[in-house]
Amino acid sequence: MAIPIAANPDGRMADNIVYFARTLRKAGMRVGPASVKDAIEAVLCAGIGTRDDFYWTLHAVLVTRHEDHATFDEAFRLFWKSRELIEKMLAMFSPVAPDAREQQKPRPAENRVADALFEGHRNSQPPRDVPEIEIDARLTVSGNELLRGKDFAQMTAQELLEAKRAIDSLRLPVDLVRTRRYRADAGGRRIDPRMMMRLAARTGGELILPRFRTPREVHPPLVVLADISGSMSQYTRIFLHFLHALTEKRRRVHTFVFGTRLTNLTRQMRHRDPDAALADCSAAVKDWSGGTRIGDALAEFNRLWSRRVLGQGAVVLLITDGLERDDTDGLSREMERLQKSSRRLVWLNPLLRFDGFEARARGVKAMLPFVDEFRPVHNLGALSDLCDSLDPSLARNGDPRLWLRRTAA
Repeated sequence: MAIPIAANPDGRMADNIVYFARTLRKAGMRVGPASVKDAIEAVLCAGIGTRDDFYWTLHAVLVTRHEDHATFDEAFRLFWKSRELIEKMLAMFSPVAPDAREQQKPRPAENRVADALFEGHRNSQPPRDVPEIEIDARLTVSGNELLRGKDFAQMTAQELLEAKRAIDSLRLPVDLVRTRRYRADAGGRRIDPRMMMRLAARTGGELILPRFRTPREVHPPLVVLADISGSMSQYTRIFLHFLHALTEKRRRVHTFVFGTRLTNLTRQMRHRDPDAALADCSAAVKDWSGGTRIGDALAEFNRLWSRRVLGQGAVVLLITDGLERDDTDGLSREMERLQKSSRRLVWLNPLLRFDGFEARARGVKAMLPFVDEFRPVHNLGALSDLCDSLDPSLARNGDPRLWLRRTAA
């Protein structure tokens, strides 16, 4: 075990921590002056032993939201000159053979941290001459189309802001369902005897005029069950922002999140300000970025909440990667019960962003037979397609039977 070395008050460690906190702030984290002061004092008190000790000392002070862990981890790796970064820098100056392998996607939050770190370097570069445009390629891919197809986990801080604005502007279809109740309608085809007698009583029965009614149509309830376990942490915040936008556009939207336990966030999501709503959600949830118990969470929902919220043709959106930690026998039973209680059960899985995805995991194979649609949910295009799919007049895709056939083959 390494013995912690007391930090030198005359060194540049405090300045480096200030610059590091500034990088985190530019990358989208909420790091204020008080947090920077606490981080410096924590390092002075704890000393510097191993790299892991220094990492967790800063992490304990500067990371206040679970979704900021990936950003902090990437910033620490780049800013404090890890061995991996030094190896990359050496490789840049060494002659190497051309790499014909497929390029891997950037890690979560890597683009945001890189933009924050090298912003000053880019600003100090001399302006380049803009070449004169000789060919106007108006039919090429636009920036909005690139943003629609970009993975949420690979977006920069500015792109995430633009994505949130795009989510706020999403339009839900008019997916009305007919209920057993009626409303007054002068052009209706059914006579309303109660209204006729009520109006006739005002005149003593001397004048009885016909009144008509028609079945009332309402938006079906929208119930969302979102996974907030560690494997879904890089998408959690943007998903919650999407659910907040749905809550503003619909009256009956019920939001539940689960990791190792089920938490009802419907009341927190009704706050008009999205940042305040997400802050209330963070305070209410106790199992962020933990393990996953999908079967237990669905069992609790079916036992305590299904009869309250799954009425009048409710549509259920299940957001999870399907990586169940426990036994899958109970998971199949709870999924079947959930499907029978809802009008439509749509499973949104961010793992579908991979071209080679196959339904091989036990949890995925146990859940897939009991869903009506199986869709990706990793970018703006997928969210827009989801909103369009709620329209009953449009043709639906995402048939889960296709994935079952691939697995069987």
